[in-house]
Amino acid sequence: MPDKVYKKIEVVGSSADSVSDAVKVGLARAGETVRNIDWFEVTEIRGAVQAGKPIYQVTMKIGFRLEA
Repeated sequence: MPDKVYKKIEVVGSSADSVSDAVKVGLARAGETVRNIDWFEVTEIRGAVQAGKPIYQVTMKIGFRLEA
């Protein structure tokens, strides 16, 4: 099996429903333009309040394999 090399990018996903959904939104959007996503790491969770309701934001690093 050949050695693998990864690149990391940082994205922020947001959702009005949950932190979990914010992660899913960020990964789904990144997956539209990045291939070979293998892992993610949540580095920050924060929120805002709009009209009395929370909006969740999740900053994450996403790792993807570089192609040979």
